[in-house]
Amino acid sequence: MMTQDNNKPMHQVARALFDLRRGVPVIVSDASASALVFPIESIAEQRLGELAVMAGNPAVLTVTGHRLRAMGHESGLDSASFELEKGPATDVEALYSASASTEADTRKLLGPPRAADRLEYAGLALLRRALLVPSALTARIHPDRQSEIDAAVEDGSLLRIPVADAEQCFELGDGMLKRISEADVPLSDAEQARFVLFREPDGLREHLAVLIGAAEDWPAAVPVRLHSACLTGDLFASLRCDCGEQLTGGVARIRELGGGILLYLAQEGRGIGLANKLRAYALQDEGLDTVEADQTLGFSEDERRYGVAVDMLRALDIDRIRLLTNNPTKLEALANGGIEVHGNDRLYGQVTPQNRRYLSAKAQRSGHLLAELLNET
Repeated sequence: MMTQDNNKPMHQVARALFDLRRGVPVIVSDASASALVFPIESIAEQRLGELAVMAGNPAVLTVTGHRLRAMGHESGLDSASFELEKGPATDVEALYSASASTEADTRKLLGPPRAADRLEYAGLALLRRALLVPSALTARIHPDRQSEIDAAVEDGSLLRIPVADAEQCFELGDGMLKRISEADVPLSDAEQARFVLFREPDGLREHLAVLIGAAEDWPAAVPVRLHSACLTGDLFASLRCDCGEQLTGGVARIRELGGGILLYLAQEGRGIGLANKLRAYALQDEGLDTVEADQTLGFSEDERRYGVAVDMLRALDIDRIRLLTNNPTKLEALANGGIEVHGNDRLYGQVTPQNRRYLSAKAQRSGHLLAELLNET
């Protein structure tokens, strides 16, 4: 078992994510400087000027490289920061629009972009991990304000996190997944099924392994499906995607192959979370495809990481599989994690007028293996 000291960085990150999600700024620091990071989603809850007063320096708007390009700045920067032209009087709705809209005119709101520094970039990593829009107001802490900030950290009202821990917030929990509970849950497509729940150490996400059939009867290369949770498709049968059909089809196919495992991963919206997925849907209704919409919000084309799937398979003593997927990235990720992948089965849903554009974007922009399906319809 790991010691409390070894767990401290992960625990600090977990609290940072909690604070950011409830609209509380977090301090990111290195040996020479500190900065307050405030999520753009929550800026309406606190006047912009108060952040500057707290830090003793003006706040800047920090965005990812994807958002920077969506704003019309052709740049190779991974992230950028803007000075706010109107200072504390900046309209917060306009500021949010500058971070998430397709039509925001930022010429009168923001100065020219500059490369974000390390503290600012690390703050964006925390926001992405917290499933918030990756745009932040960041303000360097002036030396004159340091004693008051230190007192706030000491009494627990503010959290200070080392920049290295913030940068590694996606990796700190690797290998620390916990098996929490399990029970038999008969399914319409697989009467013999057992649910095993795993929880990530920061407590933010829980994942399910659905064990189909008797393990002793499984093929040597165990059939496995990695299914990213999709509330709209899996539960409400949304016509915008084929996820619900892939879920039920995956369960049925695994049963037909002699049993195996479906990993139901908490990766809504390719890892951006349900709130941002709905924001992306609204942007798609304005004409963007699914990848463009995510990037307009500041995310990459796919924010998912599959280390958790490797950890789940290891916990279940599975290291040789037959993967049911149309996504080559999943094949590569599991192989890189030390899982032997012996074979790959495609798994299709139905192409409909409502989801064709979505499926085409996945094939053309993200390399999903859907050419056969799309060419047949």
